[in-house]
Amino acid sequence: MNKTRIYYFAIFLSIIFLGILSRKIPFIPLWIGDFLYAVMIYFLVRIFLPFKNAFLIFFLSLLICYCIEFLQLYQAEWIIELRKTLFGRYVLGQGFLWSDILAYTFGIFSAFISEKIILKFFTQKSE
Repeated sequence: MNKTRIYYFAIFLSIIFLGILSRKIPFIPLWIGDFLYAVMIYFLVRIFLPFKNAFLIFFLSLLICYCIEFLQLYQAEWIIELRKTLFGRYVLGQGFLWSDILAYTFGIFSAFISEKIILKFFTQKSE
């Protein structure tokens, strides 16, 4: 595992921690968890594709988040039972909301912009 993947993995784990924490603190709005979920997906994709174009990562992450959200419209008995588990609740979610789509979009866009700014800062420093 190269250094880039290790950095992305550390960010990924930090985002998971913050996302779970956001659900435990009552005064934090629920959309923050969805926002962080999207950021987590962005960095998960980055772990597997660390050197791909950032625009590809952006669109692939959006696609994954949107697919998971629209999958919540599917109500077969087996997936309802899966959603009752801890894994199913955290990964698949409970119900479709347009506000989740908005939170995912802003989360991935924020991760994308943040990565661009940070990478630009580090590449300018190394010159």
